[in-house]
Amino acid sequence: MKKRTKSKVVTKTASASVLASLLFLSACSGGGGGSAASKEQDPSGKVTLNFITQSSPLAPADPNEKLINKRLEEKTNVHINWKNFTKDVFVEKRNLAVASGDLPDAIFNADYSDYELLKLAKDGAIIPLNDLIEKNMPNFKKVLEEAPEYKSMITAPDGNIYAFPWIEELGNGKERIQAVDSMPWINVEWLKKLGLEMPTTTDELKKVLIAFKTQDPNGNGQADEIPLSFINKPGAEDIAFLFASFGLGENPDHAVVSDEGKVIFTAAEEGYKTAVSFIHELYKEGLIDIEAYTQDWSTYLAKGKDQRYGLYFSWDKANISGANDTYDIMPPLAGPDGEVNVTRTNGLGLGRGKMVVTSANKNLETTAKWVDQLYDPIQSVQDNWGTYGDETQQNIFELDEAKGMLKHLPLEGAAPVELREKTSIGGPLAVLDSYYGKYTTMPDDAKGRMDIIKNIMAPKMKAENVMPSVFNSIEELDRLTTIETDLFAYVLRMRTEWYQNGKVDAQWDEYLKELDRLGLQEWLKIKQGGYDRATQK
Repeated sequence: MKKRTKSKVVTKTASASVLASLLFLSACSGGGGGSAASKEQDPSGKVTLNFITQSSPLAPADPNEKLINKRLEEKTNVHINWKNFTKDVFVEKRNLAVASGDLPDAIFNADYSDYELLKLAKDGAIIPLNDLIEKNMPNFKKVLEEAPEYKSMITAPDGNIYAFPWIEELGNGKERIQAVDSMPWINVEWLKKLGLEMPTTTDELKKVLIAFKTQDPNGNGQADEIPLSFINKPGAEDIAFLFASFGLGENPDHAVVSDEGKVIFTAAEEGYKTAVSFIHELYKEGLIDIEAYTQDWSTYLAKGKDQRYGLYFSWDKANISGANDTYDIMPPLAGPDGEVNVTRTNGLGLGRGKMVVTSANKNLETTAKWVDQLYDPIQSVQDNWGTYGDETQQNIFELDEAKGMLKHLPLEGAAPVELREKTSIGGPLAVLDSYYGKYTTMPDDAKGRMDIIKNIMAPKMKAENVMPSVFNSIEELDRLTTIETDLFAYVLRMRTEWYQNGKVDAQWDEYLKELDRLGLQEWLKIKQGGYDRATQK
C-alpha cells in the first residue's frame, strides 16, 4: 500500500435496517444498457450475463453454488452464466476465448497484467470503463473519493480505465500488511528441547540449523529433520528474507529505491553476492531441504503439516504448519557487519486487472451496476474473505445486525487460505483501512501478522522509499516484458547454481556483464522514469 495522508471521518455504524437494505434490496434491476437490448432477458426482467472466471479446486465447480453469488443474484436480479476454470488452466482458456473471438460479456478474476490490458484495448477486445464508472457506479466512486491515489494507479497512460481493480488495505507505510512478504518461522519446540536461544545473527542461525540436523530434536532416533526449507522462486515461500542481513536485501521484482530516490536492481548488489555465499555455506553443511529447488506448494505443505522443518518461510504459519505454538517468528538477523535490516516489499493490495468488460457485451449498464455492488463495503468484505449464515460449511463471519458489521469468527484450526478459497468470490472489490472497526473486524491471522510487522519488522526497515505501482505505457511495458523474461530467469538460474556450487565470487564479473547484455540498464532507465513520474505528481 502506498503511503498517504488523508483525514478519516469516523461515522456511526449502520443500523440493522440499513444493513438489511445493503444486503437484500435490489440495487440494479434488469434492463440492459449498452448498444442493444439483451437477448437473454426472461419475463421477470432478470438479465443473464456470460462470464469467464477462475477459482480454486476447493471451491464449487459452479460459482453460483456459492452463497455470496446466490445472494448477489437475488439482490441485483442478474444471473451470471459462469464458465469456470481451475487456476492451472485458466490463463490458457481465457486466452483461447479471446483469440477465437468467442468473447464472454466479461472476464472475472481475470488477473491481467498491464501489458495484457493495453494490448487487449488496442485490439478492441475490451472497452474503456470511464463512462460506465461515472454514470453507474456510485459505490466505486466513493472508494476513489476516499482513496484518490488509486484513480491514477488504475488509469492507463492514455487516460482510460480498462479494468475494475481489487484493493485490499490493512495498515500503511512501513506497517502495512504487505510491507513484508516472506516471513521466517522457526521451530521453537526444537530450540527448547536442545536448550538453544533464538538466533539473533546469521552465524547463530547456522549453528542452530546444524544442531537441528545433528541432535535429533524430534526425538525419534532418526536423522529425518529438515533444518531449512523454502520454495526456490520469488514469493512468500522464498528464502530471500535472509538477504537483508547482508545489505539492501531482495524483492520478488528485484527493485528497491534508495533514500535519494534512485531505483536499484537488487540482484547486482555486493550484498546480494554475500547473501548467496551464505546460503551456499548452509547448503554445504547439508542444512537445506534437498527438494527446496524443485518442490511445489503441495510438497512444501505436506512436510510443513508434519512439522518436519526447523526453519521455513511463508506469509502465515497457519497455512503451512498450523495455527499452533510449535513455530514462532524468527526476528531479523544481524549480518557479518552487525547491521539488521528488513527489506520493504513493493507489493501492495492492488490488482489492477481483476475484471474486464469485453466489446461483445450488450448490457453495459446492467454489468456496471452489478459490478458496483461488489464495491459496497459490506459486500466487498464478503467477496474478499467469505460470508456468514452458510449452513453447509464453516463460516468466516457472523453478522452483528445491531452494529451493522461482519465479525470474523475463530478459524478453529482451519487454514485461512483454504477457507477463503471455498467460499469467497474475489474479483473486483475494495477493503480500505477505514473499514476495520466500521464494517468488519480484523481477522485473527491478520492481527497476528500486523503485530509482528509493527513490533518486529517495521522498526528494522531502513528504506524510506518503495517502488510505486506505476502504469507504464504499452511501449515501455513491451520492453520491460521482453527484458524481464530473460533477465529474471537468468538471475534465478544463477542464484540456484551458486547456492549449490559456491562459485558466485569467481563468476560475479561475468554475471554482471550478462545482466547488462540482457538489458539491465534499459530496465533501470524505464523503472526510474516511472518512479519519477509517480512521485512527482
